[in-house]
Amino acid sequence: MPRAVRERQMMDAAVRTFGQLGYRAASMDEIAELAGVSKPLVYLYLNSKEELFTACIRREAKALVEAVQAGADPGLPADRQLWAGLRAFFTHTAENPDGWAVLNRQARTHGEPFATEVLVMRDEIVAFVTGLIGAAAREVHRDPALPDRDVAGLAQALVGAAESLAGWANDTPGVSAKEAAATLMNFSWAGLESLMNGRPWQPRT
Repeated sequence: MPRAVRERQMMDAAVRTFGQLGYRAASMDEIAELAGVSKPLVYLYLNSKEELFTACIRREAKALVEAVQAGADPGLPADRQLWAGLRAFFTHTAENPDGWAVLNRQARTHGEPFATEVLVMRDEIVAFVTGLIGAAAREVHRDPALPDRDVAGLAQALVGAAESLAGWANDTPGVSAKEAAATLMNFSWAGLESLMNGRPWQPRT
């Protein structure tokens, strides 16, 4: 069997094991058994448990970022791009629950160097969403009224909400990716649309 195929089998087994058992509880013996190979072969191909977990984070992060970017057609209006991107995000996290558990639960809670790897992925998604919100502002105003700082803050809030909602949707039976995306779209777009049309919320004095 070609090395690349064997490595993919091991990585698939590792993601499943780390996602379901957690980084600390997962063992290289379990990963090797699930992959159908010997433990020495796992070490030969993928080195230590820490390096294997890091490789899993990078692979799952890359797949998620690519799914979100591919989902949003730049030729669509801004709201449709955001809707498509959210659907792609929730579809990917629903179809890859172990990978999402590795990224959203395991990597974040086990310190460095794992947390930094996830931060790199998150920054890519935030940058992408920032671009979508900025494009929406330009669509409404030829001279955008939203300052860069506001756009960046909105993107951070939206990505944080998506991460939280994906965890809830994966743990709640019967919640589809489309429903999760619609929930966040209803929560966010009405406010974004009002803000971009010059009707920001203001506290009453």
